[in-house]
Amino acid sequence: MSRRLRQITATTDVHSAFGSSAPMLAHLHAARAHSLVVDCGDFFEGSGYYRIGQGRIEREVLTGLYDLLAPGNHGWPHHFEPGLREMTVCANAADDTGKPLFDRVRVTLVGGRRVAVTAVISPRAFRSIPVGQRVGHRVTDPVQALREVLLEHHHRADAWVVLSHSGFAEDLKLAAACPFADVIFSGHCHADACGPVRVGDTLVVKGRELGVGYATAEPVGNGWAARSACFPSGSRLPDELSLLAEKIDHVGRTLAARLGPVHEPYRNAELDRHRLLREITDRLHTECCTDGVILNETALRPAPLGDQLTLSDLLAIEPFDNQLVHARLPGAYAADPHAFVTHLARQVGPLSIAPRPLPKEVRSVLTTDYLADTYLSGSGRTQTPGTARPGGTPRAGLGQAVRRALTTPPPDEPEEGVR
Repeated sequence: MSRRLRQITATTDVHSAFGSSAPMLAHLHAARAHSLVVDCGDFFEGSGYYRIGQGRIEREVLTGLYDLLAPGNHGWPHHFEPGLREMTVCANAADDTGKPLFDRVRVTLVGGRRVAVTAVISPRAFRSIPVGQRVGHRVTDPVQALREVLLEHHHRADAWVVLSHSGFAEDLKLAAACPFADVIFSGHCHADACGPVRVGDTLVVKGRELGVGYATAEPVGNGWAARSACFPSGSRLPDELSLLAEKIDHVGRTLAARLGPVHEPYRNAELDRHRLLREITDRLHTECCTDGVILNETALRPAPLGDQLTLSDLLAIEPFDNQLVHARLPGAYAADPHAFVTHLARQVGPLSIAPRPLPKEVRSVLTTDYLADTYLSGSGRTQTPGTARPGGTPRAGLGQAVRRALTTPPPDEPEEGVR
């Protein structure tokens, strides 16, 4: 049966959150009959489902239930895979020669109108992609890119919809600068603001992150209407998704493995990642015999903890498989570590450092491979450190440090855990 599209349904920042995904999957499966289903980026990475499945589940969901995708900073390489690249649109991403990396616009009928759907990723979001994943890629100014696409394709469309991976506050500015956009579906920010907010004649709206909710927009009269809602609970998956459900359940059973009792004061509480990261930086500074340690709080995610730490908990707290490396401070900051810490915090958010403050004689620090490659230009990066404890197992990953701070593994189980 051919689809007669009445509206657009958008998700954003799902981050591989498949632990309770039945409401999302069931709703999107039903919505496809009348909706153009789109995503605003960061569908990949963020949970153990990605770490174990390496994107296979996400790929099956996207190719089976979605029509168009905006690229996000998480999972950027997946958008170049066959099947997903053809689904991805972006107006402002290009290679070093200026050739667009993806289709810049798609035009489809929605509610009887010719709707041009395009997407943008903000320069700040793009810069947070690991350097090795974006070699030969660049982004241009989103406003200029959207204006160029409008000039090229204005004759093909009656309405314009933008999928933006920029953040809600940035998208309000984008709406003011691009009044020709009828709807901007927002992504990238993890904030309570969902809208819809009207800026002139443009509606800015966002679905709830982590597979909790969605946003819709549809033609009404001479304009558009938009809303944000949660996926209805208690939804039953259709038979067509039974095989997908089995794959998700299989990974879920692996993630249920217990790693040990949770230490006080983290037990039966929402994780205080600031406290945890400070404990970790202090331990690494002492045990790795390093001059300094710099870690960013966004390397960890808050998660509710019970009295037992599970693999799912661990991979939800540290979902990005950060490795620990030594790296020299960039030359411009070699004599002023405080200035570097201030600069880095503006780029990535709150930091945890040890010792506090960094002494002026510090020239290299222990940090994550992500920070070293992205913000220290990979300068002086050396092999991952071990531990100074006699007979100790090398702990090369931030996840191992998280596990050690939160719990004590059984005596017959290696401390480094699952990689």
